[in-house]
Parts: sequence; structure tokens; C-alpha cells
Amino acid sequence: MTDSQHSRREDDRAGAVESDATAGRADVGTRIRNDIIQGRIAPGTKLREVALAERYAVSRIPIREALRSLEAEGLVESRKYSGSVVAPSPVDDAEDLFEIRTVLEAATAKRAAKRAAEFHAGDGPDEQWRALRREVDDILDAGDIVIGQESYEELAVLNMRFHFAVAELSGSLSFISLLRQISGKIEWLYSLNLTRRGPQAWPEHREIIAAIDAGQQAEAAEVMARHVRRSRDSYFAMMAERPQQ
Repeated sequence: MTDSQHSRREDDRAGAVESDATAGRADVGTRIRNDIIQGRIAPGTKLREVALAERYAVSRIPIREALRSLEAEGLVESRKYSGSVVAPSPVDDAEDLFEIRTVLEAATAKRAAKRAAEFHAGDGPDEQWRALRREVDDILDAGDIVIGQESYEELAVLNMRFHFAVAELSGSLSFISLLRQISGKIEWLYSLNLTRRGPQAWPEHREIIAAIDAGQQAEAAEVMARHVRRSRDSYFAMMAERPQQ
């Protein structure tokens, strides 16, 4: 084997290891995230890297990077002298989170509709837009399936994927970044009211995307804002009923 062939093989091996490590980080981050949101790891729990590495059968490196990512979403807090802990339940911040969502996501839908209108007036959507729209359709179809199967835990993930896809359709990096910062807490709240609100909310997503596709900016903003307000009302109705259960 020549030196250049040996070098290429080493580069390929390093690339494969890096790819596997990246996949491992994403996978363990998703698993920890789901365990927090679904209550399998309680708020205030200390997140020790060694224990988590054993629990998820990975090294400490992907655990450490997953915790940083979850901290950015607001699901994990880093405390002096205590290390990483699961953040408090977002219940106390629910009103503020819904207010932020109403404004942010209405603006996101409006911007996405504006882009669609510009495409209609020009040469049509570019390939990136087409790919995103196919992804939206796939998400909506997947949601229909899990609702039919009453597999509601999967719906929380699909719901967040839909809202991120709309943000990506807007083309605004600022909107995407802001949504990412509160996405963990949004999904956490959504999961608390999943069986009640999920089947009602899912068809509303098709109304939102229809307004975006039509380039109707005001309509897209209003439909999205109404969607979030309905989720807020359903959530607080559920919370009001809890003491009676």
C-alpha cells in the first residue's frame, strides 16, 4: 500500500468514527430529551455523566455534548457546585411560553407565506422550498397515522417537527433560533396535554400550511395564532380539572 493510499484509508476511518460519534450524540440526546419530557427523569434530578453513560450505554463524551444541547433548549440547567440537573417543569412559565409562541409563530407563518407569494410571482419555488414542503407533508401524514393508532407519545415529536419546518419555510434564521430556544419546554407542555389536545390540534396544521402555500400572509398569521391560543386554552382547562381527578 502506498503512503497516499494509507493516508486516504486513515482519513476514511477517522471520518467514519466521527460520523458514528455524531449519530451517537444525536441519538442519546433524543433519548434523554424524551425521558425528561415524558417524566421518566424527574425535574431537579442530578444528571451525572457516569450514570447516564451506563444508562444509555454510551461513553461520557456524547452524554456531555447532549447535556449542552438540552441546556440550550431549557430542559437542563447547569448549576454551580451541583453540575447539570433537569430543569423545573415549565408549568409555572406556561402563560409566558404561550404568549411568546403566539407572537413568534404567527410572525413565522406570515414570513413563510410571504416567501410563498414571492415564489408564485416569480419562477416558482426553489428546490430547498420543495424539499421542505415534502417534509411537511411527510410529517402531517405520519401524524395522521399515529393518531389513528393512538400512539400519542410520537405525536409530541412530530408536532415540534412541524413547527420547526414552518420556521424553516420562513427562511428566517432568527425565527429558527428563537424557536429552538423554547422548543424543549413547548414540547414538554404539549406532552402534558397530549391525549386531549393532540387529536384536535393536528388537523389545524393543514389549515396553517394551506394558508402559507396560498401566500396569504395575514391568514397564515391568524390561523397560526389561533392554533397556539387553542393549545393554551386546552392546556389551562386541563390544569384546572386536575384537582378534581
